[in-house]
Amino acid sequence: MKNYLQLVNFEFNRIAKLFTVLLGITFVAQMIGVVVQSRSYLNMANEKMYKEMMPQAEFLENFGQMSFLQIARSSWFFGPIALCIAGVAFYIFFIWYRDWIGKNTFIYRLLMLPTSRLNIFFAKITTILIMTFGFVAVQLIIIPIEMLVMKAMVPDEFRLDMGVVEVLTTMPELTLIYPSSIMQFIFHYGLGLLAVSILFTGILFERSFKWKGIFAGLLYGGIAVIVLILPLLLHEFVLNSYFYPIELFVLEIVMGLIVFAASIWVSGFLLKNKVTV
Repeated sequence: MKNYLQLVNFEFNRIAKLFTVLLGITFVAQMIGVVVQSRSYLNMANEKMYKEMMPQAEFLENFGQMSFLQIARSSWFFGPIALCIAGVAFYIFFIWYRDWIGKNTFIYRLLMLPTSRLNIFFAKITTILIMTFGFVAVQLIIIPIEMLVMKAMVPDEFRLDMGVVEVLTTMPELTLIYPSSIMQFIFHYGLGLLAVSILFTGILFERSFKWKGIFAGLLYGGIAVIVLILPLLLHEFVLNSYFYPIELFVLEIVMGLIVFAASIWVSGFLLKNKVTV
């Protein structure tokens, strides 16, 4: 356990700068979005009421009050989130391949550490999880701050206040990141963890067998997907919708655990016996 935690700490320190930069970009870009969207709404209100002499009641009836949803649906808000998602997706591959980059390959030092090589796998997948949940947690902290800035800029009569939970549940795009129930959380993030484990195994196939490993990795990924969706295929095309939704959900969890365990076992075997430097 101590060696595993030391590896996790080491791996996270390697991404700390990237993690901090992405968080900084997210905070700055979204704050700019709050200011830009709020000023745009206020400028429209001023133009309609003071230049076109539209009564306030008529303006509010025609254009409505400003809510945080107008900010949350803008590219200022979703752009940084997409950038963070892309950063995590890129690092899923880079977290392995960076160990082979350079004149003195660092993977050699990792493989020679006096600990189970499988700890390397666990440390890297844990780092991806920490990075992901870190972005999610910080975004939850930033949203209330952005709401306070909007409140400070937009007068009460022109503003429709919303809570953080209301914003998250109103926007389907955000429910993918912030599931509204335990079941959705297990499904979304469990599926993400499973996908990362399959990708890690595919990368280790490539690192073990080079060009042949690419084919082996793709084959393994295809088999893993088929095994995962097997209950759905049987449910729809063989058993004529035999399972109840909760039974189907449990079966998918079981198949996911099987695929995850298989990824761990295969990755451990490759790290111990096949990966070369």
